[in-house]
Amino acid sequence: MTDMGYFRVAAAVPAVKPAALKDNADAIIHAFINACERGSDLVLFPELSVTGYTCADLFLQTRLLKEAEKQAARIVEETSARSSMMIFGMPLARHGRLFNVAVVVRGGTQILGIVPKTYIPDSREYYENRWFASADEAMFDEVTLAGQKVPFGTNLLFRHEDNRRTSFAIEICEDLWGPIPPSSKHAIAGAQMLFNLSASNELVGKADYRRSLVSQQSARCLAGYAYVSAGPGESTTDTVFGGHALIAENGRILTESERFPTGTEIVLADIDMDLLDHERRVSRTFGPTARRELTGVEYRTILFGGRLQNQNGNLSKPIREVNPNPFVPSNPEERDDRCLEISSIQAAGLATRLERTGIKNVVIGLSGGLDSTLALLVAVKAFERLALPLEGIIAITMPGFGTTERTRSNVEKLCKEFAIPLETLDIRETCKLQLKNLGHSGKPDDVAYENVQARYRTSVLMNKANMTGGIVIGTGDLSELALGWCTYNGDHMSMYAVNTGVPKTLVKYLVSWAAETWVPGNAKETLLDILDTPISPELLPPGADGKIEQKTEDKIGPYELHDFFLFHAIRHGFGPAKVLSLAEQAYEGIYDKITILKWLKLFYSRFFSQQFKRSCLPDGPKVGTISLSPRGDWRMPSDADVTAWLDELETKKD
Repeated sequence: MTDMGYFRVAAAVPAVKPAALKDNADAIIHAFINACERGSDLVLFPELSVTGYTCADLFLQTRLLKEAEKQAARIVEETSARSSMMIFGMPLARHGRLFNVAVVVRGGTQILGIVPKTYIPDSREYYENRWFASADEAMFDEVTLAGQKVPFGTNLLFRHEDNRRTSFAIEICEDLWGPIPPSSKHAIAGAQMLFNLSASNELVGKADYRRSLVSQQSARCLAGYAYVSAGPGESTTDTVFGGHALIAENGRILTESERFPTGTEIVLADIDMDLLDHERRVSRTFGPTARRELTGVEYRTILFGGRLQNQNGNLSKPIREVNPNPFVPSNPEERDDRCLEISSIQAAGLATRLERTGIKNVVIGLSGGLDSTLALLVAVKAFERLALPLEGIIAITMPGFGTTERTRSNVEKLCKEFAIPLETLDIRETCKLQLKNLGHSGKPDDVAYENVQARYRTSVLMNKANMTGGIVIGTGDLSELALGWCTYNGDHMSMYAVNTGVPKTLVKYLVSWAAETWVPGNAKETLLDILDTPISPELLPPGADGKIEQKTEDKIGPYELHDFFLFHAIRHGFGPAKVLSLAEQAYEGIYDKITILKWLKLFYSRFFSQQFKRSCLPDGPKVGTISLSPRGDWRMPSDADVTAWLDELETKKD
């Protein structure tokens, strides 16, 4: 396992032939060496890969069984120079029973354990029960293979002696199809990776079902799950095998092979053990499940030591793809579906609040920026949902010291397109008076100059809501909450905050999606111009050319970086060093390490120092896996110390 917490798994489909044991062993050896050279920590082979799965009654032949043990010993011997692990399948006859087993080999020298198949299929095209006994029939827990005494059983948990997270267990093919797969108990017993040696023939639609099984089991078990099935070299007398290999992690398919390869096929993936460890820590059902389901079940922990392949420096670069926009699906169709779902959640949340309170008016402050625009779009959808007239949306724009003609014009155009009445209230003179009363110079040289505008705007909105019997709609987004980029008791406060669960990078896509899919008339052009407008609170005067001078991302850094930091630090609980490494990989060629480190330090500093604002947030809907609501997902003291997090980054300067 690497310093990044990755464990590289290879799922190999060797070119085997039924009963061609020596050739099959050669194929396994060559595939193993190939995978090792690509940095694999463990290589998984299909069910009965030494003999081939389709030997049928030949499995009852003594000659086949003896040769299988001979070739298994050769595989162990001829891979002894490698430090990686492997799991291959073979038939094993002991004590008057024949078992379909997985053999676990460490570093090509030591056989760590042998796991027999539990559920033996005996229907339709499968009739394994004709030859093989279930693991339940084994009356022993140790066998000798290749001159080694080896633990035998389904209750084997393999774990690295120096790293408890590097742990795995095994099930075989049909085991996964059972109502309660053995891997479910393996997972709650502590296995973070689950390996399945399979021989699943191809049928129309079966690959989709198989993929779903693997994905769902990895999600249910909060585990990595590698699955590899026998390939086209198997007998085609009545069935065809496609060599389907899948590696999943917590419900996500990391990699998948092309089926029906013409030769040996190998797919690799880096499983993130830190991620899985975090998911299990935060789950409050995982532990209790173990107490309920493992009563009377005794697992044997098989410890192994030494350095694995990637710990020897053979992993030059992770092969795991890192999405630079983790909140935004890269697939356009999936992205559109996600935008529709988020929009529906936001609108339903607001509609329910209005319905339950009997309120028919909302007040929104419009600035011409992305967040207030999205809030307006949400309000429109909520009113449509309730069949309320859009006149109940009371839009107010309040030009201040930094308002530009561009943003003001866009507000006016947008309201006109939606036939929403717009009120304009210039706040400059009132703010000047407040500053004067405070003894302020009136110069734009401190935060009071900026915040007097934000707080006065909120006061106007609140009073207008009282006058009209409405509620104030909050416009701030998740990214601003994370950074505390809002004025306390200014734009920080509202009566219902519809964007509170939406990060800035996703706000852009939601507005863009609305522009392309449902807004009326020329509203699309207006939305596209809003998308093209620099992000700014417009609290400081514009430049001589009338354009925005105060640009948020110049002050606090790119929102795409901060959203990336937020996702990995909060969703996955990664430490600062790992977040930095992931960002370097995701933004290679876009931001250098010095730039990323600068903004990452600012992210942690602000995330800790601004918690007091999040401790008193108004209500608002959670739309994704991350929420910073103090009543829901995130509870943190407002005076927590950030030193430990920043200290970790100090070691990463060079």
